[in-house]
Amino acid sequence: MKNWNDYKTYVKEIDPQAKKDIEEIEELVVIVGAIIEKRTALGISQRDLADMCGIPQSSVARIETFKTTPKIDTLLKIMQPLGLRLTVSVA
Repeated sequence: MKNWNDYKTYVKEIDPQAKKDIEEIEELVVIVGAIIEKRTALGISQRDLADMCGIPQSSVARIETFKTTPKIDTLLKIMQPLGLRLTVSVA
C-alpha cells in the first residue's frame, strides 16, 4: 500500500463492516469540517456559537475535535446560526 487512501480502499474491499464505519466517519468529517470552516470564516468563536445555539462551549469543542458524535438535533442547532443546511440525498 502506498498511502492512506490505498489502505482505506483495501479495507473497504475486504471488510463490509469496516467499509460502513469508514464511510460514516468520512461523512461526519465533511459535515463537521463545513461547520468549522464556516464558523472560522465568520469570525465566530466556539463560545459565541455555543451561546447562539444554547449549548455548552465544551459540546462544540468535543464535536469539532471528533470526541463525540452529535445527534441530528444538535447538528441542526449548530448549523442554523451559521447559515448552513443539512441536505440528504439518496445514494
